[in-house]
Amino acid sequence: MSRLRFFPLLFALVFVPVLAGAVTTFEIFEASTLNQVVKRNKLIVGMEVKFFPFEYSDTRGEPVGVDVDLARLAAKELGVEIEIKDMEFSGLIPALQGGKIDMIISGMTRTLARAKTVTFTKPYFETGLCALVSNKKAPDLTRVSQLNDPRRVIAVKLGTTGDIVASKLFPKARLNRYKEETACVLDVVAGRADAFFYDQLSIAKHHRQNPGTTHAILKPFTYEPYAIAIRSGDFVFLNWLNQFLETIKADGRYERLHHEYFGDLPQREKTRDPD
Repeated sequence: MSRLRFFPLLFALVFVPVLAGAVTTFEIFEASTLNQVVKRNKLIVGMEVKFFPFEYSDTRGEPVGVDVDLARLAAKELGVEIEIKDMEFSGLIPALQGGKIDMIISGMTRTLARAKTVTFTKPYFETGLCALVSNKKAPDLTRVSQLNDPRRVIAVKLGTTGDIVASKLFPKARLNRYKEETACVLDVVAGRADAFFYDQLSIAKHHRQNPGTTHAILKPFTYEPYAIAIRSGDFVFLNWLNQFLETIKADGRYERLHHEYFGDLPQREKTRDPD
């Protein structure tokens, strides 16, 4: 291509977007959640405060947990106040899309399906789905693969990855869907369901609380990376949050959080059930 022919092409590539009113980097920053949070002097975080040890209520009814502390650390680094909005897990993404909250940090797994409607940070915690099993209804069940049977009943919390995975991997089983985690556990304890799918830490806790009526399969059969969710395409805020996570992991603050909340709980096993 001659230089004379190249110049008009270069002009079109560089100047036409400007003439057409392309969005500038300044306008992108102005519209970002990061800028809005700083101007408002408040970070509004959505979570369901019923997911130990990530978010739960203390004896005074105040939210505490890993996600709560991470959110407060983010607000501190931003130099703003924080407001935590407690809502049902299934309502978190609609609230984010509707502008009612600035971000979600609620033990939410980063999935391809969810990534079509929100943008996720890098993972801040990795776990996997495990099974709480009923001693009354399924005393001999030792592998999750045994649950893909029309005689089996699986309890799942509505809208969680346990719900999604159960539908895909165990199509022959019947699903009991509940809004509350405790209802799923009670289903297993009472023998109405064979198993309940949830993260490894929660399943270990529920088995310890119900040792006579349940047993646990604590080898994860899925990969569950928890991440912070923000409005789709907000890369200014995404860049800040990813840098925030990298910073607190590098300076030891994340490690101290991990030790405080996970010190006496089992670590995620790397291997999965081959069945």
